[in-house]
Amino acid sequence: MDIELNSADVQAVVRQVLESMMGQTPAAGTQPSAVSIPKTAHVAMLTSLENFEVKEYPMPEVGDGDILVKVEGCGVCGTDAHEFKNDPFGLIPVALGHEGTGEIVKMGKNVKLDSAGKPLKVGDKVVTCMIFKDNPDITMFDLNKQNVGGADVYGLLEDDDIHLNGWFSDYILVREGSTVFNVSDLDLKSRILIEPCAVLVHAAERAKTTGILRFNSKVVVQGCGPIGLICISVLRTMGIEHIVAVDGNEQRLDFAKRMGAEQTVNFMQHKGIEALTKGVTDAFGGYAADFAFQCTGSPAAHANIYKFIRNGGGLCELGFFINGGDAVINPHFDLCSKEITLVGSWVYTLRDYATTFDFLKRAKAIGLPMDELITHEFPLEQINEALVTNLKQEGLKIAIVNR
Repeated sequence: MDIELNSADVQAVVRQVLESMMGQTPAAGTQPSAVSIPKTAHVAMLTSLENFEVKEYPMPEVGDGDILVKVEGCGVCGTDAHEFKNDPFGLIPVALGHEGTGEIVKMGKNVKLDSAGKPLKVGDKVVTCMIFKDNPDITMFDLNKQNVGGADVYGLLEDDDIHLNGWFSDYILVREGSTVFNVSDLDLKSRILIEPCAVLVHAAERAKTTGILRFNSKVVVQGCGPIGLICISVLRTMGIEHIVAVDGNEQRLDFAKRMGAEQTVNFMQHKGIEALTKGVTDAFGGYAADFAFQCTGSPAAHANIYKFIRNGGGLCELGFFINGGDAVINPHFDLCSKEITLVGSWVYTLRDYATTFDFLKRAKAIGLPMDELITHEFPLEQINEALVTNLKQEGLKIAIVNR
C-alpha cells in the first residue's frame, strides 16, 4: 500500500511520536501550531482624564528572556480608578491594569521556570507580581528600582515604544527580570483576584506580628468593599469566627455574612460615634473588639475605629494606598491610654503573593463565594464604562474580561 506524505506531514508525525515516547512538551520559545499570534495587539490607553482609547500597536519582538501573554482578564483596582479620575502619578498616556492574568503564547529561549521554580511552557496560565525579590524589606513598588534588570509595575509604567505594558489589553509582553508565576491550577476568576487577595494576606501577616490576633479573637472589619470582604474571607480561613462587619450598604453587609462575618453593623442606622460604638459592642455581646481592620480609605472612618477596640487591642490600617487626607484622633484617649498596638499595611511581599494561591484554594474549599466578588465583567472596548461603574461603587469587583 502506497502512502504519500509531504515534508510537513512527516515532521508532524515525527514530532507526535517523539513527544508520546518521551513525554516532552514543546520547547521554550516555540508554540503549538494551533496558536495563532496576530500581527497587532490592542491596548486600552488612558490618553486623558476619564478617557481610555483602545489603540492598535504592532506585536513586539519577544526577547530571549521575555514572555508574550494573551490576556484573559484583569480586575479594576482602586488605583486604576484614581488614575482614571485624577492621574495622581502623572503617567498619562498610560496602559493600566495590574490585576491581570492570561495564557502564554510565546516564550524566549531562555525562559524555563517561573519565579517559584515551577516549569513554564506555552499554554500555561500566569500572573505577574510587582515585587521582584524575596526580601521582607521590599514591600512597596517604588523600592523595586533596587532590582536591577527588572521591570516596574505592569499597569503603572510610563508609555514606551512597546506599549504592551498593562493588563487592560489583549496581549502583554512580560519582560525579562519580571516576577511571573504559573497558576494554571486556578480558574480565571481566582486568578483575577490574586493581586487584591495578596494585599489582605499581607495585612493578616502584619496583624499577627502584634501577638493580639488569635484564633478566638473578636475582630471588627470596617469597610465592605472588595478589600474588606476579602479581609473577612482571609480571617475565616485562619479559623477566626467572631467577625463584625461595618459598612453603610446593606447589600455589601449581606455579602459580608456570606464571606464569614458573624454579625454586621450599618453605620447609617446609628447617629454619632457613640451610638455606632454601642452598635459594634452590642454585636459582640457587649464587648469591644480585640482587633480591627480599617479598609475604607476614609480618614473619618480611621478616626472612628479606635472607639471599637478594647484596651490593649490592636489595629491594622490598610485603607490608604494613596494620600487620602488627614485623620483626626485624640492620641490620649484613642491610642495611649488604651495601649492600642497599631500596624500599617500597604502592599505585600513576594512570599505573601505565593501564599495567596493556597489561600484561594482554601477559601473555596470551605465554601466562601470568592467568585461572586466579581459582579461586573466588561469587554476591553467598554473599559470607560467599567471604570465609571467602579467609581459609582456599583456592584463589588469590576473586571475586564476578553472572550
